[in-house]
Amino acid sequence: MKLYSCDGRAPTAGGKIVNVSRFNRRQVLAGAGGILMGPLAGPVSAAAAAWQSISLREAGFDDDLPARLDKAIADKRIWNLHGVVVVRRGRLVFERYFEGEDTARGNRPVGEVSFKPDTLHDLRSVSKSIVGLLYGIALAAGKVPAPEDRLMQSFPEYADLAADPARSRWTLHHVLSMTMGTDWNESMPYTNPANSETAMDMAPDRYRYILDRPIVTEPGQRWVYNGGATALLGRLIAKGTGKSLHAYAREALFDPLGIGPTDWHADNRGELIAASGIRMTPRDLARIGELTLRGGVWEGRSVVPAEWIARSTSPVVPIEEERKYGYQWYNLDFTMETPTMPRSNQHLWNAAGNGGQRLTVFPGLDLVVASTAGNYNTKDANLPPRRIITDVVMPSLL
Repeated sequence: MKLYSCDGRAPTAGGKIVNVSRFNRRQVLAGAGGILMGPLAGPVSAAAAAWQSISLREAGFDDDLPARLDKAIADKRIWNLHGVVVVRRGRLVFERYFEGEDTARGNRPVGEVSFKPDTLHDLRSVSKSIVGLLYGIALAAGKVPAPEDRLMQSFPEYADLAADPARSRWTLHHVLSMTMGTDWNESMPYTNPANSETAMDMAPDRYRYILDRPIVTEPGQRWVYNGGATALLGRLIAKGTGKSLHAYAREALFDPLGIGPTDWHADNRGELIAASGIRMTPRDLARIGELTLRGGVWEGRSVVPAEWIARSTSPVVPIEEERKYGYQWYNLDFTMETPTMPRSNQHLWNAAGNGGQRLTVFPGLDLVVASTAGNYNTKDANLPPRRIITDVVMPSLL
């Protein structure tokens, strides 16, 4: 595994430093199979793409942060990591990139990839949280129904399903918070056709499939992970704006943030996969996190309404004792202490995707951590991004 470092220190043996100021934007895996709706990039992107940097010490970190990451990798506590970006106080503090095996969505192996700051990466279900932000933007523009509105009113083409009294009680709140109460199971690998999201992708009409699932609990009572819910949100955004989900994302979110080229996977019918289809760089993913930390404001411009950020990243429904769910975002309290910071609970919100894709925001610490990895469909995929936080970033805070 080769290591690319942008932290101003010598990398581990066998690695080399990459001059991040000389990269040209490019994409990887475009010919890996399936349909890619992109890349798309607006005129603002190229001019605004560079992060301003800050040293570890200036950002309140010990100089041992790079060594902690090296050790965690050497000890095999973190594996198949593709990239990590740390932003604090709105500045780029630390980033590293690696070579490793990767697999495109749809279980398409693409072999060894040399990841760099400009390499697009599958975000998988981190896409859900981005779609949640897009819904808030479209809501403020009057393009989509409010959380309190009845869901089936927006899908008149399924009048037979709307006639069911149980389904007629659904609101957009149930969709946004994944509390529809339907029979939905994504706990098995996505290579298994019995996985509900995989079955949705294979269905002749994905939206009928989602809306026709048996109702097993009262809507609003219990959280069940449901990519179909995000697919409904994506469909409503596209219908309400009259644009493809990707085109609207570029116009309303990506371009205002100066995000570079992005891809968005589509199914064989050309339907964009809202729940898990976005591809972007870890640097640009960190911009999404920074936007939420700043209450939806970027360079003085309100991109996402502050009240929507607050609602999306606040607890709506419990998942388990510690972790809760908002509107397409996870949130929880993280217990920590440092040599200069007494033991305390730090609230965080994050977006997570299959394989170890992760975006974590600590508003109380003015800190954003984005990471990508290649541990798809493995039971321990969440451990590497978690340990980036617990073993590397947090212990280095001064």
